[in-house]
Amino acid sequence: MRRLPYLIPGLFVLGALAACSKSEEKPPEIIRPVLSVVIEPRTTQIYGFAGSVEPQVSADLAFRLLGRVVSRDVKVGDIVSKGTTIAALDPTALELAAQAAKAELSNAEAQFANAAASEERQRQLLASANASQAVFDAAQQARKAAEANVERARASLAKSQEQLGYTRLFSDFDGVVTAVGAEVGQTVSAGQTVVTVARSDLREAVVDIPDQLTGDLTAGTQFHVILQSLPTIQTEAKLREIAPQAEGSTRTRRVKLTLTDPPQAFRLGSTVTATRMTKVAPTIELPLSALLEKNGADEVWIVDPRTSSVSAKEIKVAAKDAATFTVAEGLEAGMRVVTAGVHSLSEGQKVKVPEGGV
Repeated sequence: MRRLPYLIPGLFVLGALAACSKSEEKPPEIIRPVLSVVIEPRTTQIYGFAGSVEPQVSADLAFRLLGRVVSRDVKVGDIVSKGTTIAALDPTALELAAQAAKAELSNAEAQFANAAASEERQRQLLASANASQAVFDAAQQARKAAEANVERARASLAKSQEQLGYTRLFSDFDGVVTAVGAEVGQTVSAGQTVVTVARSDLREAVVDIPDQLTGDLTAGTQFHVILQSLPTIQTEAKLREIAPQAEGSTRTRRVKLTLTDPPQAFRLGSTVTATRMTKVAPTIELPLSALLEKNGADEVWIVDPRTSSVSAKEIKVAAKDAATFTVAEGLEAGMRVVTAGVHSLSEGQKVKVPEGGV
């Protein structure tokens, strides 16, 4: 018990030494996880163009003569067969004209029969010297005129019957009705569209492409077409036709792409996206979040794979948009660039790249 006074000062000395040693220890270095990407120059560019599915073959059906529509047996979306009546005009006037032509033909045939009989009688009388040559020639001429009248009447009847057939409208191919232009009771003129019919088996995608992107397009160029309503449904297409010049206001050219065995989901009028992959000069493109602007210079953080530390690398930016920027100089393929949190890093700081590289 007498030794306690001597032990207490020693304890205070040991405590002070321990505190000093703790204060001299360095804090552990913080290894920060970062998002990053390995540079892989882009050598291809994918362009997408919106368009719609349209028929390759379509016909505006119209009557050949003036008349009043008395029937129209189809509406938009109906399937029609070749030769089936689609619409009809009032045939009354043409039926009467055909009947008149038949009567004219009967009259001409009767006159021809009389003229032929008269010619034959005059022939016999001439042979027996009971008629002059002039009378026979007149009878022969009358028979030829009657024969010509018969031919004219037959042609008139054929024309009347043909016009009567024009009161009936039909399609020359199987298809689907895409539009109607006249209703029952309406008087239509010759050539006025009554029904539009399209072939449903020959479909194509029609898109408008900016003029500056059409320089290398030729017939047969491959496109990939995606149905916008169901992106899992896709098909291939080949360029069939390109407009010879750009549209004045939009500076785009209309391009028609023939679909290759399109699924039934590619219905007429469906909205599609036609994509095309083209080769471009190797380009390094990074997200805008990787760019660090410091002292008027553009920099990015490069991750050293040996030391797992970062270092600033000055670069030159070729182009920039809302989400990405293109590098002109300063980076090479295979480098790992930090893509997020670039303002909170420091030179030589240790970082951790998660598995998967991002």
